[in-house]
Amino acid sequence: MEQRNKIHPHKFTLWIGIASILMMFAGLTSAYIVKRNQANWISFELPLAFWYSTAIMVLSSITLFLAGRSFKQREMQKYRSLMTTTIVFGVLFIVLQIIGFKQLWNIGITLQANVSFSFLYVIVGLHAVHVIGGVIALLFLFVKAFSTKTRNYNSVPVEVTSTYWHFVDALWLYLLFFLWMIK
Repeated sequence: MEQRNKIHPHKFTLWIGIASILMMFAGLTSAYIVKRNQANWISFELPLAFWYSTAIMVLSSITLFLAGRSFKQREMQKYRSLMTTTIVFGVLFIVLQIIGFKQLWNIGITLQANVSFSFLYVIVGLHAVHVIGGVIALLFLFVKAFSTKTRNYNSVPVEVTSTYWHFVDALWLYLLFFLWMIK
């Protein structure tokens, strides 16, 4: 009898969600390109905090990749340590984003000032919402890793969370370079 390779329902649902998120950001960045040709468009520099947060986000993807590998090898102490580091990096990313927005606000780049600034807040703000969702998923794995009740080595939650986290990392890289290049 032939056995078919099936994708886990949680992974399938994640990929549908990722496709939806990609379409949303493709639409937003397309609208950004169209709107920037208006006469009242104002170019602006991205705050340095956004670049620092990018380095942190890339580091968090590396630590999460290593955590997933440790989980699969059942090196739980290493897994817990790497999960802790990943969560700290995720929170630090959010903190740096807040600092970046405060820097923008302080120099007059506000939601009401110009449509170009509004696009920045919407695009980066929506990404931040997705990162917060990722941090919540990481916290779920973190709590589960330190739980003494369950010793289940099901890797699906780790794989789903990792895929999502790597996606929001790659999405941030795209958005940052898009905003930097298309002024």
